Amino acid sequence: MATDEVRKDLRAAVAARQELGPEYENEIIDSFLEKLDARDVQRRVGPYAEAAPRRHPSRETDPGGLALAIVSIIAAIPITAIAAGMVGPFGVVIAWFGLIAINVARTMSRRR
Repeated sequence: MATDEVRKDLRAAVAARQELGPEYENEIIDSFLEKLDARDVQRRVGPYAEAAPRRHPSRETDPGGLALAIVSIIAAIPITAIAAGMVGPFGVVIAWFGLIAINVARTMSRRR
């Protein structure tokens, strides 16, 4: 049941115990057991150890949200002027509601 690596590590631990003496016995045993635990975890996790967990896109990995916000602010200036000139204050409210709705819709779609 023991693999060649475990046998090799056990032999190394026994040799270290013989060289260092009984005062280092606890440290040697702890080190050997940590190696066994690490191998056991690696064996149980297996191929899943390599896979990175999926993360939600953030500003660092998806700068599109920041770009949309900047474009929205730049576009808001002429849109506000046109809406105010053609419809009045109600047009400004409708125009800004549309700009805000676009940004909120993109944010909500990225969270899914």
